[in-house]
Amino acid sequence: MEVYAGFLEHTDTHVGRLIDALEDLEILDDTLIYYIIGDNGASAEGTLQGALNEMIAMNTTDQTLDLLQSFASPEYITAHIDEFGSPKAFNIYAVGWAHAMDTPYQWTKQVASHWGGTRNGTVVHWPNGIRATGELRAQFHHVIDVAPTVLEAAGLPHPVMVNGVQQKPLEGMSMTYSFNDPRLPSARDPVLRDVRQPRHLSQGLDGGNPAQHPVAHAGRSQLAGL
Repeated sequence: MEVYAGFLEHTDTHVGRLIDALEDLEILDDTLIYYIIGDNGASAEGTLQGALNEMIAMNTTDQTLDLLQSFASPEYITAHIDEFGSPKAFNIYAVGWAHAMDTPYQWTKQVASHWGGTRNGTVVHWPNGIRATGELRAQFHHVIDVAPTVLEAAGLPHPVMVNGVQQKPLEGMSMTYSFNDPRLPSARDPVLRDVRQPRHLSQGLDGGNPAQHPVAHAGRSQLAGL
């Protein structure tokens, strides 16, 4: 987890350099910035101890189980602790950290039925395009909606042809409608989440009938009202 925190600090520092440059150029307020906190929920395949190589958990068979588990043992990890974060490692945190990072939501990545595996906070910054400041939005959207939002905000059509290659239609939808009106219903409803095999259909994610999707109406942590 220390390596993970170090990577986040490194990323934050260099994103900060970009933000500073935009400010120096006096174009920061005209720039639409998305800060998506993660790509999914924290992953739980790191075993109870964590692992030097995440692929251990993904390549276990009945024939290799004992060998691969030995690579994730506390003794093996302790012996190779200085390799974490180096080119020799593809390390991943322990499952307990995955649950902690997904708090207050339940469960983790690869579990489609709970927000811990599927939902991430997002910050949108565009002072000259969004009248509201410091407000929250409850409309539910997917990462594939970012590109249509950027195109609409820039007043650009979706390209039909790029370098002689015909482009597929965008599957996302713009979320600019939510920028200045928190009361509008979500344009993306219902939502089907499919994570390798587990699937979950949600409806009324920003309101609606609790009977249609009780998990969505059990509070952000999904602990009450079920």
